[in-house]
Amino acid sequence: MQTVDFFTPIVDDPYDWGRIAAANAFSDVYAMGGRPVTALNLVAWPVQELPLELLARVLEGGAVIARQAGVVILGGHSIHDPEPKYGMAVTGFVDPSRLVRNSTMRIGDRLFLTKPLGLGIITTAVKREEASPEQLALAVETMTMLNASAAEAMVEVGVSAATDVTGFGLLGHLHIAARAAGVAARLDASSIPLLPGTLDLAERGVVPSGTRANHRYVSPAADWGELSGAEQLVLADAQTSGGLLIAVPDERSGELAAALEARGVLAAEVGRVEGGPAGALAVRGRVRG
Repeated sequence: MQTVDFFTPIVDDPYDWGRIAAANAFSDVYAMGGRPVTALNLVAWPVQELPLELLARVLEGGAVIARQAGVVILGGHSIHDPEPKYGMAVTGFVDPSRLVRNSTMRIGDRLFLTKPLGLGIITTAVKREEASPEQLALAVETMTMLNASAAEAMVEVGVSAATDVTGFGLLGHLHIAARAAGVAARLDASSIPLLPGTLDLAERGVVPSGTRANHRYVSPAADWGELSGAEQLVLADAQTSGGLLIAVPDERSGELAAALEARGVLAAEVGRVEGGPAGALAVRGRVRG
């Protein structure tokens, strides 16, 4: 399997940006139950405006995460660009009989989420200088956490479907997956984990444009229940290097929860797959700030 991802800086520290970009690039492979093996660096850099020493720190961060994942960086390609960008093209392997798709959810499946939401909102708060050092540190820790252990757990147990939660947010990726499978989904808002302070930031209007676009995209298919506008935006928040959303048959849900816990993955059961219009989403309860 092959995948590619790159983006502009979302944090100030070039080393952290490199680590986040690498973890994010590997995530699609993990979401399909695969193992990333090799990667190529992709770099766009304003060589006249930014020192190459900064680029070296970006590449160092990417290399650290690659080593952690057991991935060999074979080389790469760079171009001059007024706006810096970094990411990776990744090659991985998967047993075809254990390939996990995002289009095969089944009615009755339980849904598990392996990382908290709020990454888009908090990184926007960082750019506006409204995030605390503790919020930034926890966001970076979350974004640099590989989805390798979660992938191992779901392959071991045998699940119906999975997707990583990235730019389209939890609701966007769930809507796409449910629509492809011809099913609907129900979420318990109170069970969905958030990074500390996320809801407060959303209530103050600290929300990235991508999150607002996600909200517009999913709203026609969503029954928001009692959620306020800020709570809706939190659940639609655009993530970078987010967790896995896993659909598992009801009879194996306890086994999946145990396999995730044994690997130190702090997953939460957040809803279930139901019959209904393809892609329809119903959210019940209130978001816990």
